[in-house]
Amino acid sequence: MSKKMKQAFKMTALAAALLAAYGPALADGPVNYLYGSVPAEGPERSWISYGFGNWSNNRPQTGIYDGMRDDGTYLLLDADMVKLDEATGTWLGLKARYLGLDDREVKLDWQRQGRTGFSLEYNRIPRDYAFTYNTGLRGIGGTPQTVANIAPGTGLDVDLGTVRDRVTAKFFQNLGVGLNFNVSFRNETKEGTRPWGRGGSAEFMVEPIDSTIRILDAALNYSRGGFQLSGGYYGTSYNNQFTLNTSVGTVINSGSNIFYTSLPLDNQSHELYLNGGYNFTRTTRGTFKASYSQATQNEHLPTADVAGVASPRAPTNLDGKLVTTLAELGLTSKPMPKLSIVANLRYRDFDDQTPVQGIVFNAAGTPTVFNTPFSYTNTIGKLEATYLLPQAFSLLGGVEYNAQDRTVPNVGTLWVPFRANLDEWTYRLRLNKSMSETVNGSLSYQYSDRDGGNYTLPNTAGEAGEDRINPMNIADRKRDKWKALVDWSPVDRLAFQFVIEDAKDDYGGPNSYGLQEGTFRLYAIDASYQVNSAFQVHAWYSYDKSEATETTPTNITGGVINGTKYNDLTEEGNSLGVGVKGKVSSNLRMGGNVEQFRSVNKYNQSFTGATLPTNLVQTPDITNKLLRVKLYAQYAVQKNAELGVNLIRELWHTNDWSWNMFPAGGGTTPWVYCGASCTSPFAAATDGTTVTANPGQNSTFAGVRYTYRF
Repeated sequence: MSKKMKQAFKMTALAAALLAAYGPALADGPVNYLYGSVPAEGPERSWISYGFGNWSNNRPQTGIYDGMRDDGTYLLLDADMVKLDEATGTWLGLKARYLGLDDREVKLDWQRQGRTGFSLEYNRIPRDYAFTYNTGLRGIGGTPQTVANIAPGTGLDVDLGTVRDRVTAKFFQNLGVGLNFNVSFRNETKEGTRPWGRGGSAEFMVEPIDSTIRILDAALNYSRGGFQLSGGYYGTSYNNQFTLNTSVGTVINSGSNIFYTSLPLDNQSHELYLNGGYNFTRTTRGTFKASYSQATQNEHLPTADVAGVASPRAPTNLDGKLVTTLAELGLTSKPMPKLSIVANLRYRDFDDQTPVQGIVFNAAGTPTVFNTPFSYTNTIGKLEATYLLPQAFSLLGGVEYNAQDRTVPNVGTLWVPFRANLDEWTYRLRLNKSMSETVNGSLSYQYSDRDGGNYTLPNTAGEAGEDRINPMNIADRKRDKWKALVDWSPVDRLAFQFVIEDAKDDYGGPNSYGLQEGTFRLYAIDASYQVNSAFQVHAWYSYDKSEATETTPTNITGGVINGTKYNDLTEEGNSLGVGVKGKVSSNLRMGGNVEQFRSVNKYNQSFTGATLPTNLVQTPDITNKLLRVKLYAQYAVQKNAELGVNLIRELWHTNDWSWNMFPAGGGTTPWVYCGASCTSPFAAATDGTTVTANPGQNSTFAGVRYTYRF
């Protein structure tokens, strides 16, 4: 018996026990799921639904998150049950979803209405990687790992992925009139593997993952009349069982050579916060937020204990400390019947108190590489006003100011230009119109202008290109954005929604290289039609296009830029869908959907002052396509029981070259962490690992389930 089927039968027994314990009750209405529809008809609202479904083929791409990556049979098991004591106002509820799958969810609720309550929730969140790794690496999932030199394609196929198990407990208690206490605690473990590597000559490694995140949030809330106050504590901790990964016996340095790579280290944070609001009058309300938090990372650095890896002068602890202070004030008011005003002022101080220390030292004992603490303050002010105009028009106008003061590293080496001050002004206008009972719409425009102070340049010898970059996050930028939205119902049974968005960014600054401009467009329409009392049809279509233009220096020799490369990047998407659902007879309901998604990424490149080397090719386009067809039918075998059938067909295709190589002779080959058999220009020998993905993935799902309501 397979592992999946063993888990499935255990869950079936659990479901039977829960059903016997809860008995008849009332609960929230069932919902529809991708892999089986649960009806919500009849007076009985508690239900249990179970069945089986089968995928005909593996789904590495479309099954990344749903727990059904592999072909085979899966248990379909869901339930929603409540036990209510009307005399005391106490109820006990259970919601279970996807119990037969890896992404299962279970939530238990107990509540005495208005007085106290408790909930316990479990979620499992899988994440499978879509690629197959053929490698000779041994020790995957732990450390140390041994790298073996193999001819490409002769190793073992490895699938990587992670699983998060999250348990959340919540409790609330009413302490008197207007006073409540809430607390929640979350424990989340993450286990598995993900692709990794060691620099220099690229060498394949796998990151072992076994970490735990804990979050505690406790708050005391008070509300009386027009005054509300909430204060509490929010704390987090991160603990990693692996702090150091080692690779042994590389191809380049064969034998017992060992390379060490650090993994994420333990850290923790603590925050105190206080939020409140007061209604000064019926039309004026003020709010405030204040918080103080401290995050630390002071775990012992694992490389400090390895002889010959870290300098004896290097620190053994980072002593990392981040202190964040937040203060915010808000005001909403309606001084006139037709005028509403919203104002906000927010200040945030992100103070990195980590000491600057030398990490790498030269032979003379002088530090050459430092850690780089980064602090900044951010002040945001916003004012908006809305005025009701004649003929059902309303006009919104607003202005926002965003100022950021950033520290510039004064020890160590800068690799890109740095800017200490950034200022951005944003202006908004929106016109709303209620044209009639059947037509409503809005048109909005937003303009932003960001600039700042002078650049601090790296001035690195022999790297002229670094000084001439405008980093995207600090470059001057002008942004124009339009959005139009219309809701239209020409007749009672027919409704449309239209959306149009257009945006353009222009980048500039003291330097010439970097992102130059970007544009975005979106056109979307959504329609629904009620054919009759039994059948409904819906359809949608959207088109989006994002473009970016950037320039980069090329052929830098002797500190001189010999040419410029121009990159015109485009991502274009088309999505459409149509569906129908209805009641064929008193006992039979049917429905179906057809969805298609297509995206194209283009990388147009050109040169001035240089030519494309003969052993390189222009970057080809990438096209991804997905077609999904879903059909379902539900037949009422009795008043409170249904039999459902689901059929899904998925067709996914890509020509993604991200893990391909383009030899000078033409064609493509799988990406190789090149072993000894590699040829020019990929002759650097590392370990021979290959990374592949199936460009065409097609699979069919057929499922049947029985639903009983009680």
